[in-house]
Amino acid sequence: MQKLAPIVLFTYKRLDTLKQTVAGLQKNYLATDSDLYIFSDAAKGKQDADSVNAVREYIKSINGFKMVTIYESQFNKGLASSIIEGVSQILKIYESVIVLEDDLASTSNFLDFMNQTLTNYKDNEKVFSISGFSFNLQIEEKYVYDTYFLNRGWSWGWATWADRWNKTDWEIKDYNQFVKNNKAQKAFAKGGSDLNGMLKKQMNNNLDSWAIRWFYNQFKIRGLTVYPVESKILNEGFGINATHTKGSSRRYVPILDTENKRLFDFPSKVEITETAQQKFQIKMGYLSRLKSKIETYLGL
Repeated sequence: MQKLAPIVLFTYKRLDTLKQTVAGLQKNYLATDSDLYIFSDAAKGKQDADSVNAVREYIKSINGFKMVTIYESQFNKGLASSIIEGVSQILKIYESVIVLEDDLASTSNFLDFMNQTLTNYKDNEKVFSISGFSFNLQIEEKYVYDTYFLNRGWSWGWATWADRWNKTDWEIKDYNQFVKNNKAQKAFAKGGSDLNGMLKKQMNNNLDSWAIRWFYNQFKIRGLTVYPVESKILNEGFGINATHTKGSSRRYVPILDTENKRLFDFPSKVEITETAQQKFQIKMGYLSRLKSKIETYLGL
């Protein structure tokens, strides 16, 4: 039997969505053979203390996995620091990792997909990460594989390897050179019209995101992310209680995997899947983002 990657779950104060996330994971075929590590961030203020305490009481009752290990922070780190430090800690022990936050429901073959993909691309450093989530890109019917490649990662149920994670420049030391290079910024924007703005906010301390820094490091090495044709993740974190997932969810409704097969077909070549990339760029383009903002304003 293959050595399974550990599951790392980050929690804060949302007990309702956390329970759904855990319930989904417990139904996974590989759950009982997988180690689960839970990182619980401390309350940012008194207003969140009761909710965080309720989460911490609940996670002590979680079972259904090979091993459950809990880390409770004594002070509020915020999502970015929690994930960077937590993933780095686990990757000192394991060579790969599967990461979720507490608002992601998974299909029962999610762990199968992530572990098989981790094994398949272990030795190919061009593959930077794996996404369990997939947009509804409506790839043509003649496409015979279960996965495709894009030039940008996604942070809703993802996986990577220690040798890729440990090379990440979280400080973005070359940012001053990057902002003077229009060609580089244009190339970065091929992964989404939101990327340059997010990176600027991050570097100006107006955003606290690990993901935008991860995506930028991927861009620098021209790395690719593997996506499932049918999503193994549904983000249930949209709503008034969300900490980081804001706005309308309509743009992100996926084609969810209902077949739940356990063996997957991968493309023989590691290269951008052009049809998917083109549709993804439309999905993450200015017009789509504007439409999403209008839908958010209208409460759709």
